[in-house]
Amino acid sequence: MKILVVENEIYLAQSISTKLTEMGHICESATTVKDALKLGEFDSILLSTNLAGQDFYPIIEKYKHTIIVLMVSYISNDTVSKPLQSGASDYILKPFMIEELARKLNHLQDYIAYKKENKTYKSYIDHLLKQNTPHRITNKTKLPILLKVNYQKLADSIVFNYAKEFNDSFSFISLDDADALEQLKKVNDHELVYLINFQNMKKNEKSKILSLIKNRRVILSSTDLNEDIEDMEIIEVKNDNGVFEKGDILSIENYVKYIIVKYQSKFPDTELSKKLGISRKSLWEKRKKYGISKKK
Repeated sequence: MKILVVENEIYLAQSISTKLTEMGHICESATTVKDALKLGEFDSILLSTNLAGQDFYPIIEKYKHTIIVLMVSYISNDTVSKPLQSGASDYILKPFMIEELARKLNHLQDYIAYKKENKTYKSYIDHLLKQNTPHRITNKTKLPILLKVNYQKLADSIVFNYAKEFNDSFSFISLDDADALEQLKKVNDHELVYLINFQNMKKNEKSKILSLIKNRRVILSSTDLNEDIEDMEIIEVKNDNGVFEKGDILSIENYVKYIIVKYQSKFPDTELSKKLGISRKSLWEKRKKYGISKKK
């Protein structure tokens, strides 16, 4: 980490710089605000709030996009509260152990990195799961609940939108994982849990899962539209338009349904049935089975 130490006590500034350098950091120091403002970019600023009457706020303004740790002799509005409101990250009370300062710097560096990473993931998920579906879970919905969908991203979209709307975090578990049951057991009973791939479990495994999630805040997802669970609220969501994307694997049934919906207006029944490798009669029967109406 490249660190700037702004401290008018020269011996203290040198001592801090030497010890941080020994820990692997790159340090520079400045004894005045004027000198500090002439320097380049840094990962962190150690800023003394006792600079013999100098106004240190220009330093906070210039470097507020980085980590700024205030080095204070006493705690007050002028030394801590106001600088923090202006953009400083944290403070440490003099005298301090260098190990405590290093711990604070590492913690703040990790926090900023995780915050940026989290923002990136959230933006990507919002883009990936953008769905036009009127279905939603509210804070009045009784959990556990089963989401039956013909496309996994529909359930994902509903759950992530719920978490975003009510500022509620959740634990995600794929029931395809070999240790899914152990993962579920480790989650606190009051926490929200999102379970997917219920359709891939055997009957006895499903019973174990249902026993574990009874009376818990669990959202269960299945792509088996014939799934039925007693005494559990069920939301069924279907989307027959544009559900096939690169990288997704559909069941044969969902693939045939997708092809019929997407291409029946482009090809006559004779050609469409030929492309699917079925008879015209079979094509008509599948329309009836899937509830697909042919647009004229």
